[in-house]
Amino acid sequence: MWKKFALHTWTLETTPLMEQLRIVRATGWDAIEFRHRDFVRAQEVQGTAANAIDVIKNSGVPVACIGVKLGWMFAEGAVRRQLLQAFAETCRWAVALECQTVMSPVDSGRGEIAQAVDSVREVGDIAAAYGVRLALEFNSQAEQFNSLESVREVLDGAGHPHCGILLDTYHLHRSGGYAKSLGRAHPEEIIYVHYSDVPAHGVKSGKVVDRVPPGQGVVRFGEILRWLAGGYIGYLSYEAPNPLSWERNAESVALEARDASRKMLTRLNSGS
Repeated sequence: MWKKFALHTWTLETTPLMEQLRIVRATGWDAIEFRHRDFVRAQEVQGTAANAIDVIKNSGVPVACIGVKLGWMFAEGAVRRQLLQAFAETCRWAVALECQTVMSPVDSGRGEIAQAVDSVREVGDIAAAYGVRLALEFNSQAEQFNSLESVREVLDGAGHPHCGILLDTYHLHRSGGYAKSLGRAHPEEIIYVHYSDVPAHGVKSGKVVDRVPPGQGVVRFGEILRWLAGGYIGYLSYEAPNPLSWERNAESVALEARDASRKMLTRLNSGS
């Protein structure tokens, strides 16, 4: 079964990174997850990547995952070369931070499956060279790779041992996939998990910054977590961007999410 909870930096978007690190420690989260832009900002503040890495490591907060710069699936020419260089750089950051996982959202547009498969193989080779794994996340609002089945098709085609699925409970619910989607996959294919709840009302097409803590919406967490317990052993990372949360005290947001997460597991363990 999964071992620990991580707090995703997007959840506290308007809070400086050093304050986020303090909040993670103070509120009892086990680790933090960075987006690519978060580390770039930290690097700018600290002067160099090495300095940023030292600051993060000295905080004592483990890093569960780092996001890569997105857009590499269908990019070509000079843009592609730049994105692959950025991918390798992120892998170097991960190694320096003793982090075993990098993640990437799928491209939001459309392209040829064969090109996506080749791209996954290429970045998989880069990840393998650094000893990390890539978790590829489908996006329920993407034009093409908007379901577990669609991203699994690409990963199956690539067949790369250093690439797997990032399962996001928010996107799983909004893609309409539970029994059908989960029945076609196995928990051991999941490299990483994001979780948050989908509000019962007011969800809008294309909008994804309306996420709430588990138990405040309509996601069937019991069903998902029981399935994951069949073989997933990584972190659960709370990724819940929401402008309403960004206006609140960041430590209170983190505490609320921590308590909701613990209740989620308590309900699971009690069989409810």
